[in-house]
Amino acid sequence: MFTPLEKDNNKINGKNITNGDDSLTPSSTNPDREGSRTGFTGSIVALVTPFKDGLVDYDKLGELVEYHIDNGTNGIIPCGTTGESPALTHKEHGEVVCKVIEKANGRIPVIAGTGSNNTNEALSLTRHAKEMGADGSLMITPYYNKPTQEGLYEHYKLIAEEVDIPIIIYNVPSRTAVSITPETVARLYEIENIVAIKEASGSIDQTSHILNLCDITVLSGDDSLTLPIMSVGGKGVVSVVANILPQEVSELVSSFLNGEIEKSRQMHMKLFPICRAMFIETNPISVKTAMKLLGRMNGEMRLPLCKMSDGHEKQLQKTLEEYGLI
Repeated sequence: MFTPLEKDNNKINGKNITNGDDSLTPSSTNPDREGSRTGFTGSIVALVTPFKDGLVDYDKLGELVEYHIDNGTNGIIPCGTTGESPALTHKEHGEVVCKVIEKANGRIPVIAGTGSNNTNEALSLTRHAKEMGADGSLMITPYYNKPTQEGLYEHYKLIAEEVDIPIIIYNVPSRTAVSITPETVARLYEIENIVAIKEASGSIDQTSHILNLCDITVLSGDDSLTLPIMSVGGKGVVSVVANILPQEVSELVSSFLNGEIEKSRQMHMKLFPICRAMFIETNPISVKTAMKLLGRMNGEMRLPLCKMSDGHEKQLQKTLEEYGLI
């Protein structure tokens, strides 16, 4: 199904760069699928990556894509942090994105996770996502090396100008040790193909400030804050909870966007305990364990992530039982 992945030679500032021995080459392309300046909206699932005996389970991955198409999800993000992208090889990263695009077959937008703290690597991943036929790119702020705001701006600007694909900025300072400021977001929104931001700072003030400065599409990056963020102008969520409750998350978002505020509020309150339970342990440990308890997958993770503690698993199971899922 997948072609061999070869080393890709790219150019930045006139210099050739490579991604290493297992960088990726696309196995399929779809140049006609383009995103919108208005960004992506609705319930977009941060898809888990299923493993079986240490390898990516591509059959199960295809099943998960079909499940989301059947249950009202508005978009799929493979190879985000919920998809354990740091634990995937470049070869696996390309194959997972390719499999999701092939299975989706144009029925649902696919937004590939292509972020890195190495700008050259992020460029290569983004270029290949475009060539494979992805509808967009989710790009986390560079982590660990803690760039300045100007460094963040130049990072995104270079990639956006090199690759004509709609880009969603991903701000999650609890994981990256750096937060992109509203002023930098507004500067980046002047670049045509930067269309949205996944905002996971935990601050409603951050979203309010961003939307006071520009009209970029804001997506909640925290399920428990989806409704509050939409109340100040957000347009949806990149959701972990949608892995287990896709219809409900989609309905929460669509209800609010359709003006059914009380219905959306009631759904928020019902989903809130599940949202909190997804972070009993580091994401995606909780959601993968929940999917195992629900019989949807085996729950296997890759080190350094590991099996949930027995005590936390009992706590998670109790929450799922109280919701009525078990």
